[in-house]
Amino acid sequence: MFKPVNGKFEMPVLPYGMADLAPALSQEAMLFHFGKHLQTYVNNLNAALPGSAFEGKSLEEIVKTADGGVFNNAGQILNHAMYFLQFKAPTMNNVPTGEITKLIARDFGTFEKFQEDFQTKGAGLFGSGWVWLSALDTGKLVITQEGNAQNPITKGLKPLLTFDVWEHAYYIDYRNRRPDYLKSLWSLVNWDVVNERLG
Repeated sequence: MFKPVNGKFEMPVLPYGMADLAPALSQEAMLFHFGKHLQTYVNNLNAALPGSAFEGKSLEEIVKTADGGVFNNAGQILNHAMYFLQFKAPTMNNVPTGEITKLIARDFGTFEKFQEDFQTKGAGLFGSGWVWLSALDTGKLVITQEGNAQNPITKGLKPLLTFDVWEHAYYIDYRNRRPDYLKSLWSLVNWDVVNERLG
């Protein structure tokens, strides 16, 4: 749960430095994407909260019930927090570990098939948004495309892993090569975090 501190939401505290995700994500890209884009969403939401019905509520509660500008900013904070907090320094041949390994094999056949499906959905999302791996309430894993600031929690799903496919997420490092960006992110995924999200 992402909760406000003294009435305000704060930037996530990253477990790595701005330069630590290179070459998949450069320091410059991180400074703009995390340091400027996400900070703007945090500032905008905090400015909208005083006196509203959402004051004191968690980010997840706001995303499930808000609309308009409050929803857009809260959704983008939640999405970006989950995105940045699921990463670690790049690892060659970075494959799943723990419980998620079994679930991916059960629901997609192989990790390679899952990667292919996930990347295809991410590359094929028209416009701006996110590609997600989530769990249904039955435990079955599904891949969904979510436009703009949408998050799978609004559909009753449990979000586990996400790749940001807004152009600002990849343009500094990859220009218009969204598929190359998506492929590079696998080296960064911290599968321990994904397993924690399984609950």
